Amino acid sequence: MEINELNKLLGNIDIYLLDQILKGRFTKEMKILDAGCGEGRNCIYFLHQGYQIFGVDANPIAIQMARIYAQTINPTFDIYKFQTSTIENMPFHAGAFDAILCSAVLHFAESEEAFFKMTNMMMNVLKKEGIFFIRMCTAFGKILEESQQIGSGRYLLPDGSERFLLTEALLQKMMEKYDLSYLEPVKTVLVNHQREMGVLVFQKNS
Repeated sequence: MEINELNKLLGNIDIYLLDQILKGRFTKEMKILDAGCGEGRNCIYFLHQGYQIFGVDANPIAIQMARIYAQTINPTFDIYKFQTSTIENMPFHAGAFDAILCSAVLHFAESEEAFFKMTNMMMNVLKKEGIFFIRMCTAFGKILEESQQIGSGRYLLPDGSERFLLTEALLQKMMEKYDLSYLEPVKTVLVNHQREMGVLVFQKNS
């Protein structure tokens, strides 16, 4: 396959999400939610291949673009599968989804309370034994030593950005609260001592 064809198929997909796709983590029978989907960059492959993909984002312009991209790929696609909504107020019933993707969203939480409002809702709409994929800023290495604490779990990172960080203590609290287990080991990448990004793939056990 030529590079331009590959780009058309995948779009600007998160490489760590592509890793999960290549591992066969998702099937076309599953209902998949991209929580904080933006313009739908992580939905392009799923749309091309006929998966049951849904998305929410608080930005109505981003959702409008996601709907346009979706109908360009598949003219029969139901555009209302993409909804303008905050994650903590998503318009879905309990256990609606088999998998939830949340990439580069949770580190924008304003506090631990806000973090748990979002994760509470995602866990509510995720089925038992469902997959929970997270990519966010973490603090598992030594990035805290190079960052300034702002308060409420937020830090000023060496790259100049302010982020809510997933610490080991918070991760343990989250896993116990929602009865999560790892589907594979946690991956973290320290980006030139500027920030640390982690990828976590869980199964919801109850």
